[in-house]
Amino acid sequence: MNILERIYTPIGDYAPDFELPGIDERVHHLSRYLEMYSAIGVVFMCNHCPYVSLYLDKLKKIQAEFAGSGFTLIGINGCDANKYPTESFEQMKAFAKHHQLNFPYLWDSTQDVTRSFGAIKTPMAFLIDSNGVLRYKGQIDSYLQAQSFVMEEYLRNAIAYLFKNQAVSLPETEPVGTSLIWRN
Repeated sequence: MNILERIYTPIGDYAPDFELPGIDERVHHLSRYLEMYSAIGVVFMCNHCPYVSLYLDKLKKIQAEFAGSGFTLIGINGCDANKYPTESFEQMKAFAKHHQLNFPYLWDSTQDVTRSFGAIKTPMAFLIDSNGVLRYKGQIDSYLQAQSFVMEEYLRNAIAYLFKNQAVSLPETEPVGTSLIWRN
């Protein structure tokens, strides 16, 4: 049995900074995003996850809805590409092009950023305010558990609360999706 050290970033603490390559061939830094945006949504995702596929259109809509208000979404792939070649950097580029992502898609090849955030599933969302403080983490919405057409849009609502300078009413939800693939 492998025991993995995982750092847990609680709500109200500073989000871990990162410096990761993006599919656009540039290096992306959380600190630079904090200088440009009022809120940053980080979603841990991967190419092969069926749950991510269910949420891609919703994520693109969230990005489009809030981009003009000073928000950006960032996708991060922290899955082990050695075990799953579909998660390689080149496959990420093809995935983003095929799905016409409207937000940056970054590669965490060492899985250090993924562990430091405390991501355990794909997709798993984290919302960071302009000061770098984590304000929400968990599910994108209640779609997968909804027994009716009534659905809670956790990430979207958290972003809206942030832009109204209000505390997020539900700052954490249990993530639902595919377990992350860790290196040994």
